[in-house]
Amino acid sequence: MISEGIQGLRSYPHLILFPALAMTLTVLVFNFLGDGLRDALDPKLKD
Repeated sequence: MISEGIQGLRSYPHLILFPALAMTLTVLVFNFLGDGLRDALDPKLKD
C-alpha cells in the first residue's frame, strides 16, 4: 500500500499540497494558542 501511495504521489505531487497546508496551519494555530494562553495565565510573567 505504501509503495502504491508513493507512486501516486510521484505521478501527482500536487495531491499532497492541501493536506500538508492543513497540517501546517493546524500546528501553527495550536502553537499560537498555547503561547497566548501561557501569556494570559502564567502568574510568573506578571511583573
